[in-house]
Amino acid sequence: MNLLIVEDEIRLCYSLVNNLPWEQHGIEIVGMAHNGLDALELIERKKPDLLLLDIQIPGVDGLTVAKKVQEQGTMTKTIILSGHDNFTYAQKALEFGVYKYLLKPAGDADIMEAVLNAAEQLRRELELKHSQDVLQEKWRHNLPNLQNNFFVNWLNGKFVEWEITQRSLDVQLELEREARYAVVAVDMDPVPEQETRFSSQDMPVLQFALGGIAKEAMPGFWVCSDPGGPTALIFKAAFDKDADAVMLQVNTDVARLLSTVKECLKLTASGGICRTTGSREEVPELYRQAVRALQNRIVYGGNIAIPFREEPGNKPVLPADANLEKTLEIALQTGDEAKAAETLEQLWAMSGIMTAESVDDVQENVMFFGALLIRIMQKQGWPFKELTGDDFAHFLNPQALGHKEQIHAMLIRVVRRAAIYVQKQRMSVSHQIVKQLLGIVEEEMDQEISLHQVADRLYVNSSYLSRLFKQETGKSFSAYVIERKMERAKAALLDGAKISEAASMVGYHDGSYFTRVFRKYWGMTPGEVRP
Repeated sequence: MNLLIVEDEIRLCYSLVNNLPWEQHGIEIVGMAHNGLDALELIERKKPDLLLLDIQIPGVDGLTVAKKVQEQGTMTKTIILSGHDNFTYAQKALEFGVYKYLLKPAGDADIMEAVLNAAEQLRRELELKHSQDVLQEKWRHNLPNLQNNFFVNWLNGKFVEWEITQRSLDVQLELEREARYAVVAVDMDPVPEQETRFSSQDMPVLQFALGGIAKEAMPGFWVCSDPGGPTALIFKAAFDKDADAVMLQVNTDVARLLSTVKECLKLTASGGICRTTGSREEVPELYRQAVRALQNRIVYGGNIAIPFREEPGNKPVLPADANLEKTLEIALQTGDEAKAAETLEQLWAMSGIMTAESVDDVQENVMFFGALLIRIMQKQGWPFKELTGDDFAHFLNPQALGHKEQIHAMLIRVVRRAAIYVQKQRMSVSHQIVKQLLGIVEEEMDQEISLHQVADRLYVNSSYLSRLFKQETGKSFSAYVIERKMERAKAALLDGAKISEAASMVGYHDGSYFTRVFRKYWGMTPGEVRP
């Protein structure tokens, strides 16, 4: 839960921020304000869950702030901390949805109890808001996306047989075990050079339009948007229907779809059609056939429906899975070494390299993997030659490796190096942010330092900065600041500084408050430390 504190008495405000064990109770201070205008600006920007609010503050008074919070319709819980024992104030506070009205001087325990009770009530309200009925409504609204995700995973062979049954029922699809299926892959053809309405950058929009047209023009088909790949069409036929008749109908429907696309968009599309119908478990292979057939438009030209035909004497198939290639790219970008290696294994298994029967076939596969890795690394600005190390020569001369297992090991080494490289880069960036933070503490020791203020200056959110700081130093930011201030103050006192001078050096302008914090930290007063 996030808490914003609004109090014009600066000493009390900082005492509320620093002296109560908020972190132990899962409360994060996201800001503090000393007047109403600043409070409204912070509420708009930080959107706190909880608000500890004084009434008599400069600019806009606290009741007006509470009213505006209520008008925003948020679930923010407001606790009033006021020095006025006035029934009218309390009545207004209730009208404005204030959770608790505390009178000064309220004790730390009372304030903490009020905030924690407000947090607990907010949690219950959130649970109620996201109750089963609400979640079911959201699920129904999101059902088309869930169904599309099912199709993508089914087409790409991510499900075993029992998962097809269970997961299709989960998204309200009827996939009879006895039914036969056919798969089509349709894709917009490249935009012609003379086209003035669209460019290659508009291809995602055109592909989206293609999917919309397919849903209207192909009512007997399920339409699936495969991210990074073609639009897939899945046709379900009765188990006893002749396969040739089904495929004839599919070919006719796809040709009609391509004609409709041309009429609507004034651009052409092409389609690849699987060889014949198959069972539910065979759908991934049917999709692979459809994608392979679609690739042949480079031979036949665009605006064509191409049935899959086996080519005698084919070389081992090179991987052609845009989803897996994207998954590999994302894994490397995020430094996920295990995921990168796992995805490479999947691409390797698809490549057919283990069944290659000639040196040329092996080299072609190595060239594919080399081109894929170079493209990913150049896109990110990573040094390919440096990351491949001694293996760089193997991309130039695969015959230098004795057998296919060595090629496999070499590729695994390269993706692991790339992932580790990203991890080190991230650690360096994290270290630099914490280093900046430590520098601010040292340079601005004579000022009040709060995490949310420093986070704003470093253009990061305070929650991330807090977690990063604790991960790097092993302690919370507030604890570290107090530790450094008290060490600096004690050193100054030992060097002969006056108590007021030592307090000012570390940002405390109230001598009694400084003495209280000093004694709590060191177990003795500043006067006892001075020589």
